[in-house]
Amino acid sequence: MKKGFTLTIALKCFGLASVLGLILTATGCNKDFENTLPQTFKNDTAGLGAGKKVLYIVLDGVTGAAIKTLAPTNIATINAKALYTFDGLADDKRNVITNAAAWTNMFTGYDYTKSNVTTEDFAGLNLATTPTIFTRIKSSLSISRTVSIASTPLFNDKLAGDATIKQNVSDDAAVKAGVVAELNTNNPTMVVAQFHSADVAGAANGYTASTPAYATAIQTIDGYIGEILTALKARKGYSGENWLVVVASNKGGGVSGGGAGSNVYTDPSRNTYVAFYNPRFSKTLVNQPDPSSYPFTGSALRLTSTTANNGVAVLSDANIGDFGTSGDYTFVLKIRSTASSASNYAHFCGNMSNYSAREGLNSTGWDLMTWGDSYYLSFAGGYTISAGAVIRDGKWHTLAFKLFSEGAVRYASLFQDGKKITSVDITGKNLTNPAALHMGAGKATSATDGTDLWFRDMAIYNFAMTDADLITNMKKEISFAAPNPDKLLGWWPANEGNGLVLKDLSTAKKDFAVTGSASWGAFLEVSPVVAGNITDLAFKNVPNGIDIPVLIYNWLNIAIPQQWGLMGNLFTPTIVLSTN
Repeated sequence: MKKGFTLTIALKCFGLASVLGLILTATGCNKDFENTLPQTFKNDTAGLGAGKKVLYIVLDGVTGAAIKTLAPTNIATINAKALYTFDGLADDKRNVITNAAAWTNMFTGYDYTKSNVTTEDFAGLNLATTPTIFTRIKSSLSISRTVSIASTPLFNDKLAGDATIKQNVSDDAAVKAGVVAELNTNNPTMVVAQFHSADVAGAANGYTASTPAYATAIQTIDGYIGEILTALKARKGYSGENWLVVVASNKGGGVSGGGAGSNVYTDPSRNTYVAFYNPRFSKTLVNQPDPSSYPFTGSALRLTSTTANNGVAVLSDANIGDFGTSGDYTFVLKIRSTASSASNYAHFCGNMSNYSAREGLNSTGWDLMTWGDSYYLSFAGGYTISAGAVIRDGKWHTLAFKLFSEGAVRYASLFQDGKKITSVDITGKNLTNPAALHMGAGKATSATDGTDLWFRDMAIYNFAMTDADLITNMKKEISFAAPNPDKLLGWWPANEGNGLVLKDLSTAKKDFAVTGSASWGAFLEVSPVVAGNITDLAFKNVPNGIDIPVLIYNWLNIAIPQQWGLMGNLFTPTIVLSTN
């Protein structure tokens, strides 16, 4: 008797890995690959005779988060032999997602920017420019049978016109019955099952696993999936067939859309479950990128101080940054010190008027000043809070403080790198000064006491964030998607990369003017305490709706000419061949 052996074939597993592409890796991938469409695939209809077939199960409104929590029995069985994700996306855009747009994505391979479908009535759809999978199979294979069984008539009416058989049925139970009957009696190339009851339950009750009606609908559909898989495996010719089973949400549920720069992964309406299953596939979970892995990268303003010169940036409005004797505020700044030696009393950010010299505290105002390798938050009259934390290490750090009152007592809380350092009573301290807010230290008094400071992402809010919100968000770059952008008194990313002006991106539009020993520097840092914002590349790291047709065409040995202009990416699972 021959010894058994297992051969693992690591096919292309999608992962965008590039330092400047922002370190995005899909969990479970064996290696990264260039994400390109195959150009020279043989149109092997004979291969279909050997059993290449597709079962495509569509789960309307089923979030990946709900599937992860509920772990339905039959879907869990599928995951054990699938490339799958709970972090899939209906698409990587920020428009309002609809069932029609989501279905069009996953059955044409084009998103709304090309299909024009955004509303539930499919207005704008032009199937001549964005053909469906049914159309491509019909035109590419000399012999084929495609079947679409839907509980939503509009799905079939708009997208399944070129299916060999299309059936509009009354409910999801009838979809299951129709698919089982097709598998029992015919020889299909592709069977599509569209289940809609979970979306109905979610829209009426909420799209969360803790919502009984929604959870019950998902579990019921999971039971239907189990019956369908049983029928599939009971086919007379099953042993000679090779089925790709795709189980995919069309969309998630909840509030949809977001502004420029928003994290699409946090949009519940786009959160989907996707699985590509075959008994020979190995289990491969594809997660969204870890937010802590986004590198902090770009350009920053670099200001140096020596005995001969100093660089400084001064705000055009002397009132911004004046915190007075009352009121709630939050201040955030990212800083990097690359000075060759430690310095004391270098007031590198604040509104104290004597910033051009190292010493000389004023009767009013506030300042951040260096102290050895660390720094102080300094208030009027010589009152200081010691951070006691190193910043002169050539790495980026986020400094923050907030001002708030409890009864008649006003406090200042100092934070660094996602940790609260201390809170002190500053009642009666006047933090307003006639001078304007500045960045950059004064001239050094000795050759070994200069500063070399990089500045990024300064923001001032007219409210005191909660400790939890400040700690959570201070690691990230500020963006229009950050908490409470409407409360920004000023926001200066300082990422222009050239010039002598730091633009204010808040509604105040008060800019900094830069003079003296100033330059721009490029940087890239992967750090546990500072991270960059997610980029749109990250949203392609998990299966999107438009990716599904690409794998189906590959599975069916249908060549994908470049002129098709498909917008999807190729996700192919790892195949394990076992011989005994």
